[in-house]
This record gives sequence, structure tokens and C-alpha cells, in this order.
Amino acid sequence: MSTYVNKVDRKGRVSVPATFRATLNDQSIVAFPSLEYDALEATGIDTMEAISAGLDEIEQPAEQQGFATLILARSQRLPFDPEGRIILPEKFAAHAHITETAAFVGLGSTFQIWEPDRFAAHETALLERSRRSGTRMPSLGSLASRRR
Repeated sequence: MSTYVNKVDRKGRVSVPATFRATLNDQSIVAFPSLEYDALEATGIDTMEAISAGLDEIEQPAEQQGFATLILARSQRLPFDPEGRIILPEKFAAHAHITETAAFVGLGSTFQIWEPDRFAAHETALLERSRRSGTRMPSLGSLASRRR
């Protein structure tokens, strides 16, 4: 949960928020360029393995192969250094337009890494679209009871 903005040093290192690191079961994250946004998708290895298994269940071979290529083949494991930082590969930073700072955006079992100004614009657009369309969020109690 939450959104944190951290500095990226000149070597491409950025601190992963402590609350994000605490929920990961190993000493790395797995990330790949988002298919939909100028951002990075990221998660722990356990969730990535579940994503891989889900891709295996897609019944159309061409679709399965396409998603596997776009997700799994472009994924990289990014280990934490002793200070809890990862190194953003140049290709990843370029895809997400990340230079000086990175926004870590919690999405439950996954998170995204954005250039902060681009994320702010994205968040504003989502809110405006939701208000225009009259989208109503289910009650928080009903959402919580779905997981039980």
C-alpha cells in the first residue's frame, strides 16, 4: 500500500520502501516494463511464479506465447543491496522516464515504479475518469469480506 518517492542516485540505485521490502519473501523484486503505462510493474518472486502459472493456463497458444514474451522474457530479478536499494536497469529507467526520483506505488500484491510527475498525471486522469463516468467504489467492508 501507499506511494513513496525516493531519489535515484547517479549509478541508478534507488531505495525500495521498507514497507514494500518487508512484504517480500526474498531479497529481490522482479520487475518488467508495463504493457499499458510508461512505468514498471514489480512484485516478489512468489507472485511472479503465480503469474507465470496463470499464463500457462491461457488456452490460446499464440496469446499465451505473446504474454509470456511481453512479461516473462522482459522481467528481471533486481536484488537488494545491504541498504535496501535496487539498481534500475537503463532500459527500465528509460521506459518509465525515471531519472532523479522514482515513485513506488502500492497495488496490493504488486506495485509499480513511476516517474513521479507522470504518476501524478496518471492518478489525476484516473480520478477525473472515475468522476465523469460516475464510478462508485464498493464499500470497504464488502471488499474486505471477499477475501475471507
